[in-house]
Amino acid sequence: MTETAAALRTLAHNVRSARTRAGLSLDELGRRAKVSKGALVGLERAQGNPNFATLVRLADTLGVSVSALMEGPAEGRVRVVSADAVMPLWAGELGSEARLMLTTSGPAPVEVWRWRLEPGEEYPSHPHQAGVVETVSVTAGRMVLVVDGTEYPVEATQTATFDGDVPHTYRGAGHETCHLIMTVHLPSGPA
Repeated sequence: MTETAAALRTLAHNVRSARTRAGLSLDELGRRAKVSKGALVGLERAQGNPNFATLVRLADTLGVSVSALMEGPAEGRVRVVSADAVMPLWAGELGSEARLMLTTSGPAPVEVWRWRLEPGEEYPSHPHQAGVVETVSVTAGRMVLVVDGTEYPVEATQTATFDGDVPHTYRGAGHETCHLIMTVHLPSGPA
């Protein structure tokens, strides 16, 4: 079995399990997550290729992390993840990318992301469920964080945090590549 086929099977199993735990039908999950029933049926059959925005909406609706939908069973007590071993979940036309490195376990998981933003390139995010808090720590370069229409410049060595339940955008700024670590703090339980 190819790596992609195995990943789709894991995703299918995890979406179906999370949907069942949340007590949602395919119709109700589709309505809440704004995903067609046909796409959900295909996804639960390990068919198709859902985009990043779809995975985020499903995770938000199911009250789980994106990586909880994508990862197999835990591998042990300590998990070490190398950035080059993780495929980007988003790649921009200018070379920007976002990699979901890992998600902590427990009742209120935290996703840890590595982002690379090229100058002028941006990623607009839809609002997440209430209770989601995002934090960005710029390690090199500069970015502009746009939260609910207001721009906030964030430079190397600075960290910003905000409630993720409003529209927000990450934009590379300046003349060099911006590198940042983003954490997404998720509330416990389904939406």
